Amino acid sequence: MITSASNSRIKQVSALVRKSREREETGLFTAEGVRIFSEIPENLLKEVYVSESFEKENQAFLAGRDYETVSDSVFEKLCDTKTPQGILAVVRKPEADFQKMLSGNPLLVILEDLQDPGNLGTIFRTAEGAGASGIILSGKCADIYSPKCIRSTMGSVFRVPFVISDDLTETAEELKKAGIRVLAAHLKGKVSYTREDYRTGCAICIGNEGRGLSDALAGAASALVTIPMEGQLESLNAAVAAALLLYKAHEQRCEGEFIKRG
Repeated sequence: MITSASNSRIKQVSALVRKSREREETGLFTAEGVRIFSEIPENLLKEVYVSESFEKENQAFLAGRDYETVSDSVFEKLCDTKTPQGILAVVRKPEADFQKMLSGNPLLVILEDLQDPGNLGTIFRTAEGAGASGIILSGKCADIYSPKCIRSTMGSVFRVPFVISDDLTETAEELKKAGIRVLAAHLKGKVSYTREDYRTGCAICIGNEGRGLSDALAGAASALVTIPMEGQLESLNAAVAAALLLYKAHEQRCEGEFIKRG
């Protein structure tokens, strides 16, 4: 059992928890808690650490697993949460095939410079629920591998393919060349999101919480769509906007399947 916070392995894990640079350089990140641990694909699982009390109370859950036991006091210092559940995993970053994301009749999400980990996690969950094919993030989005982001995805980060793009404008042009329409949620949109056609391959662009989409990405879009606003509101939360468009796409695509089957 590890009982010292100065243990070399504990220091390495602690760096992964707290430093994005460490996660970037090693290709590893951490996932904390029973629920998220249960969602990790076996091929991505590298190491498991459990607190002494968790080990005593969860013998059946841990049976047959390889793990390292850590004293409760050290484990508490190791974790990002205020009340650790007692289990933390070191995980290899998943790798998505961008070209595979474009195959078939894709429904993609493009996220430009989102900063709120909660928004990112919510959009990942919503994308999974709406049947999206994948997510494309700008390099300036919040770190999807940070502990808070990973928790907020509630496991969707392991099931929804995603890539990080160095240049979203170039990526948008690449998508259009592949026959995928790029639809930007924008205040200057002339067409309501409810009147757009999402039945064929498309990518939905959602911008930064404060600034919205950049002029460059909006200019590269196939069309600008708007979400009608009553009262004095100008815009909605980024995750809410993404949910509205994704589920409109889901609705249209399901209706098409129903008609075909009928």
